[in-house]
Amino acid sequence: MMNRTSSKSLKVGVFDSGVGGLSVLRSIHDRLPHPEIVFFADQAHVPYGRRQLDEIRSFSQQITLFLLERDIDLLVVACNTASAAALKFLRQQFPRLPIVGMEPAVKPASEQTRTRAVGVLATPATFQGELYQSLVHKYGEGLQIYQDTCPGLVEEIEAGDLTGEKTRSILENALLPMIELNVDTIVLGCTHYPFVIDTMRRIAGKHIQVIDPAPAVARRVQALLNQQFPERMPIASSGSTQFFTSGDPLVLQKQIKLLIGLETTVRSAHWEDGKVYAD
Repeated sequence: MMNRTSSKSLKVGVFDSGVGGLSVLRSIHDRLPHPEIVFFADQAHVPYGRRQLDEIRSFSQQITLFLLERDIDLLVVACNTASAAALKFLRQQFPRLPIVGMEPAVKPASEQTRTRAVGVLATPATFQGELYQSLVHKYGEGLQIYQDTCPGLVEEIEAGDLTGEKTRSILENALLPMIELNVDTIVLGCTHYPFVIDTMRRIAGKHIQVIDPAPAVARRVQALLNQQFPERMPIASSGSTQFFTSGDPLVLQKQIKLLIGLETTVRSAHWEDGKVYAD
């Protein structure tokens, strides 16, 4: 993988439990229009947030193998829950593969907050992970950090409900108590949540900062590609994106159109004996 000729275009693998990774894909497209991308949505198992960590590690390992079979040069774990559960594990299992993961933006929040009160929205598995705990320990001194798991929000976003009554109710239950506690900065610790930023801002008001980590992830992808494959970074070209889902491909096609405005075709994949295969 590391010894390909410079004539081959770069290929980036991106995966998430569902449509949340599309927020990261959008930022990668905005910053890096040239690499080919293979995107995998494990919608047969969404949401990951309530699953056991060892189960998430197994899913992540098999999806990585699936993407490596498609000749990727770099992997983006575009899922906070999978990053919390499996990022360290994946780097141990695939030491030659550059891997970019998600982490809750506690450091930027600590630098931007004026009230020293920060809210973090993430899944239970993310909050339980060593990565989140280490970030809080490293950057959380002097902060009041308030957490909420937003039960049901991932499912509503998967269903395409970005502004409906149930979505708004979930966000109000999370945000309004934080605002009463003088929170001025909200960290999005799930890649699904950027798709409801507008609804958050209508609830919380314009004075609340909402930190979406996806642009920082895209910058990290660009930096790693420049570092690892400088001779294969084209000046200008447009790469293609392949989409796979372990769920219903027609549903994901509609979700892609709704969430990032892209008309595309999605291929089906399935799980069998703990491994994932393209149909």
